[in-house]
Amino acid sequence: MEPELLHYEKIVEDALRGVVRTALEQVATFGLPEGHGLYITFLTAGPGVVIPARLARTYPEEMTIVLEHQFWNLEVGEAQFSVELSFNRRQERLEVPFDCITSFADPSVPFGLKFELTAAAETAEEDEAGAGPGDAPPAASNEDAGGGPEADGAANGPADEAAQTGEVVNLDSFRKKR
Repeated sequence: MEPELLHYEKIVEDALRGVVRTALEQVATFGLPEGHGLYITFLTAGPGVVIPARLARTYPEEMTIVLEHQFWNLEVGEAQFSVELSFNRRQERLEVPFDCITSFADPSVPFGLKFELTAAAETAEEDEAGAGPGDAPPAASNEDAGGGPEADGAANGPADEAAQTGEVVNLDSFRKKR
């Protein structure tokens, strides 16, 4: 019998999800520092995700929310976070497990993370894979997700380019130039 291998990729993924958890805990405790905006993309049909049915219909696979100007009641647990955002002038509560987050960015610093799917999230994505080609969900507008109009396009940095092209991004591209 072969000894169990150390799965460093999973260890790193878990540690980076801890970065997201810690950042959200700090925002929940102290508020969002001036100028910051958190862009969080997650699987809407992932296990444990709770969103209103109309949002699930509009964004059947993935959704990006922005925690910037208008968000309320941010609560952070060990395995998930919940927050209330305004969608078309209606305040809605969302619950998102950290394992369902596919990317996290704060373009103001700039900082971004892209996550591999966990086994549970991959199962949910495979269930959604039955949709035909061209059934990709529309992107959530920043205004709908609680961000202001000035936030439009703010995330079009290195992380977004990598997501579109599938290229590996050097983390140095997110660090401030000195």
